[in-house]
Amino acid sequence: MGSSVRELAGATPATRDRYVDLLRVASLGAVVLGHWLMAAVTPDGVGNLLAVVPALQPLTWLLQVMPVFFFVGGFSHALSYRSLLRKRPERPEDSVYSAFLRARLQRLLRPTMVFVLVWGAAALLVQLLGGGGGLTGVTLRMVTQPLWFIGIYLAMVAFTPPLLKLHERYGWGAFAGLAGAAVTVDVLRFAAGVPYVEFLNFAFVWLAVHQLGFLRADGRIRRPALLAGAGLVTAGALVACGPYPLSMVGMPGEKVSNMAPPTLALLAHGLWLVGAVELIRAPAARLLERPRVWRTVVAANGVAMTAFLWHLTAMFGVYGAMLALDVELPEPASAAWWAQVPLRITLAATLTAGLVAAFRAFERPVSTAPGAAGAAGAGPLAALGATLCLLGVLGLSMVGFGGLLDGRTALLIAIPVSAPAAVAMTLGGWLLVERAGRGTGVRTGIQRP
Repeated sequence: MGSSVRELAGATPATRDRYVDLLRVASLGAVVLGHWLMAAVTPDGVGNLLAVVPALQPLTWLLQVMPVFFFVGGFSHALSYRSLLRKRPERPEDSVYSAFLRARLQRLLRPTMVFVLVWGAAALLVQLLGGGGGLTGVTLRMVTQPLWFIGIYLAMVAFTPPLLKLHERYGWGAFAGLAGAAVTVDVLRFAAGVPYVEFLNFAFVWLAVHQLGFLRADGRIRRPALLAGAGLVTAGALVACGPYPLSMVGMPGEKVSNMAPPTLALLAHGLWLVGAVELIRAPAARLLERPRVWRTVVAANGVAMTAFLWHLTAMFGVYGAMLALDVELPEPASAAWWAQVPLRITLAATLTAGLVAAFRAFERPVSTAPGAAGAAGAGPLAALGATLCLLGVLGLSMVGFGGLLDGRTALLIAIPVSAPAAVAMTLGGWLLVERAGRGTGVRTGIQRP
């Protein structure tokens, strides 16, 4: 691993935007650390530290960094798709699209499918043996929740070509259109009481943030201070005057969440974060010129998705071991609880590192040499596969692996979905994307930092 990282770091082209790689891994790392810190586990169940200590909720305005990851995704997707178009201008556009999907989703779906299949088999075994209660049951239900992020990211990849065309034609106007749609959804939701309309903002809010990545790719975010200020003031006004909660992450039992589904306040929060990270771009870029710092970023990016997928497994594993060893779990937010935080996080990080060592090979990209021209219909086939993956991953994030033998379901767009059905959709969609992307005449190897 060390020599591979050193070689990758040394081969980095001078034109590569290293800051984007840092933002990618830092945003995922912040989410992982946030989950470990916010979990308020007791022998009676799992709560949220932010609900126990509401005074900590303003911290989410700094630590809710998923918008940064989706912003970085937009930047990377724009560069990747344009690169494929330049390399194979003679190929049909749907052939390039299928190759683009396969290339962008390979490092995402391979480790995800391993996670899903390993956990699915473990959950089935536990429940066949009569387990599934207590902390084990909570784990089976919650360990898949972070998959919602992968589902949204799948949609961003799938919509990149048409949204990139809108960006190239309208620039900031394309972002404004998506933001305006998000405003309309919230007006219909809160002022007119239209049912179910709020779920449209899973698309409009996150795709608007993704659109900011396109603007950055073309150097069109020229006033980051203005963007950050406008986002911060707007988010503050919406929370102070509107129906929006203070926390930028979901809270148990709340009537309105800024996250699920996303709200206009979360979009404004995304603007503030994007402007803020752009403000520190120059000093961070200088820091990344140092070989040791850059090698650290390269190494972290190589395992970031695997660590993200397995970090809750590690966290619940630590709590399970503590309960099995009769280690006292202090009352959340008590002095004893805070004193135990460094130990719990250290143990969770160590166990995550072990899981990464076991599964990191599935995150490595697989290069495919160009083959014959892509078959007709490769684009629609790839789009169908991405849609199935999206629905399957989102469904699994909602239903979890608990109740496999009881036929437990969760509503996905008003349709009941079980865990086996969600796994089948994800696996089937992945296979369709792989099939459509092969033989397209486009090399799908993924450039790693």
